[in-house]
Amino acid sequence: MQTVLLSSLYLAPVQYYSKLFRAEKAVLETDDNYQKQSYRNRCIIAAANGALPLSIPIEKAMGLKVKMKDIRIADHGNWQHFHWNAIISAYNSSPYFEYYKDEFAPFYEKKTTFLFDLNEQMRSLICRLLDIDTPVSYSTRFIAEVPINTTDLREAIHPKRDWRKIDTQFCAKPYYQVFAEKRPFIENLSIIDLLFNMGNESRLFL
Repeated sequence: MQTVLLSSLYLAPVQYYSKLFRAEKAVLETDDNYQKQSYRNRCIIAAANGALPLSIPIEKAMGLKVKMKDIRIADHGNWQHFHWNAIISAYNSSPYFEYYKDEFAPFYEKKTTFLFDLNEQMRSLICRLLDIDTPVSYSTRFIAEVPINTTDLREAIHPKRDWRKIDTQFCAKPYYQVFAEKRPFIENLSIIDLLFNMGNESRLFL
């Protein structure tokens, strides 16, 4: 595959890491406008009662359009405690949670000022755990004209859009999920769902 152009997302879906894994190189947009109700500050995990969205609160900024790189994480709501407890509740009985929990726990203990920084620190960790070594660079200004041999996926990976119609090259391969006996397989959840359930075999499902 060629170069992929991606946005910065919080614990992005499996689709996102499939694109990173298969690309020759990736460019992350740093100068796009923040969008509400996107994966920029939310992820979706598999909880006991089904798909559970987890959202990071952000500080309200002046103006209608704010660059993603300038978005600050809000202190209110004790979101770190809530997110980590939800992750533990969802994956404590998964096969590989014990192997990886100490890698993720610090993100829910320390304060990070900017959402972009948190997203990128977690992406770097996940790429290391999945052994994804695709070179990643950052845009220096908003990329209005997408270069030749580059696939623009900045808006394709979005909770409000049907990825099946937008990205026909991605196939959500079924894998074991903790609550498989209670309900059907849930497609394209946060990458941590795949990682905690399949461990080192996760790459086979990208």
